[in-house]
Amino acid sequence: MCRSLQASVLLLCSLICATVVAQVDHSAHMPAADEHAHHDMQFDRTGMVMNANSTELPRGCKQINADVAYTVRAGIEYAIQGAGRVFGYDQYDFQVPPCSRITVTFINEDQVRHQWMLHGLPRYLYPQGMFHLEASGGETVQGSFIVPPDDATYLVHCDVTQHMEKGMKAQFVVGKGAGTLWSIPGLSADFKSVTASDGIASFLLFCSTISAFILSIFFIRKRLFPL
Repeated sequence: MCRSLQASVLLLCSLICATVVAQVDHSAHMPAADEHAHHDMQFDRTGMVMNANSTELPRGCKQINADVAYTVRAGIEYAIQGAGRVFGYDQYDFQVPPCSRITVTFINEDQVRHQWMLHGLPRYLYPQGMFHLEASGGETVQGSFIVPPDDATYLVHCDVTQHMEKGMKAQFVVGKGAGTLWSIPGLSADFKSVTASDGIASFLLFCSTISAFILSIFFIRKRLFPL
């Protein structure tokens, strides 16, 4: 009787523990499933617009300095010739004044989904620092956002699996910008170039590493084989 009772208690405890573990595991995965909960999302059969903003000024902007409109086309027709490039935009470099309101009309000429995503915007205004347009195959979407007053260069790309690596990557320059991004089709090298200062720094690091190694051997030998 006691053994049966003990077995029942152990079984009940096991069931309770399993339930708690399942709930904890489910809770741990909730952010991933709900990661877009705080985004301003508009979507239908044509596609999706995320974090659109046409009225709220970023900090440091007293007014909207300019209204700039772009029509961006995406598809295999716009792929720039190069290793592994399949897709592309019809424009890879965008330049606007600070505190501008940007309206992008995104036209997808392929039959697969494509995106025009801009990263690095202030998170207090754009959740996860992102403005996002996604168009289903053959569809058109449109959205607006306002850029901050700072000189900056933002990354634009398609986040559909491997589309960026296959050519859908651009840069968005505000004001004077902050340099050219690397691996922008038609604008910059596929790999980050090494400057003269980078080469000198690498050489000095190599020399210091060799020197440290030689000194270590010297001290070890002196300790093991004292004169």
